[in-house]
Amino acid sequence: MSAAEFSKEVRKTFRRRGILFVVSAASGTGKSTLCNSLRQSNDFIYSVSCTTRAPRPGETDGEDYHFLTRETFEAKVAAGEFIEHAQVHGNYYGTLKQTVLAALAAGTDVLLDIDAQGAESIRNNPDPEIAASLVDVFIMPPTSEELERRLRKRGTETEESILRRLANGREEMHRWSEFKYTILSGSMEEDLIKFRAIMRAERYLSRRLELNDSKSV
Repeated sequence: MSAAEFSKEVRKTFRRRGILFVVSAASGTGKSTLCNSLRQSNDFIYSVSCTTRAPRPGETDGEDYHFLTRETFEAKVAAGEFIEHAQVHGNYYGTLKQTVLAALAAGTDVLLDIDAQGAESIRNNPDPEIAASLVDVFIMPPTSEELERRLRKRGTETEESILRRLANGREEMHRWSEFKYTILSGSMEEDLIKFRAIMRAERYLSRRLELNDSKSV
């Protein structure tokens, strides 16, 4: 058997369960920009979160978020439709369970862009499939001054909102050690390179591979 034929047989024999990549950061650090760049590839299914906040200029319902009323959101909570949900900056956010679990079972990786509170909820989720698939990554701004600069550069927030997000962001920065990986944020290109290094390493873990049948290689 040639090397090419052997490699083809290995790919046929092994399958991999999906990985749940959770990306968190202090508000304004750049995680949304990073996740938007990652969404341009076919590496993941991007799980669109639900929120009760109003859309920002340029945001599209069903693409950036599922924008829900508080009543609809609370009904989904009561029905157990979220793998995590939290109240952040006065609004509700949550991740739908069915989309995530179906993708993981099919061997497809899922990318979630959520805050540190939501990441903690996922870590505490009792579902063994979630626990086995979870890879959480924190994007850390170099300094709190840089965090403020990036927040103000967005130009989408009131002064009151900026001050609230800065206070929350400084609290979130202290939670970096709760995550499996921490990326010290630089440029968007640098953050993307670092994240893809994590992604490749996690996909090569032996424990993530399963044999399709009883054949040996």
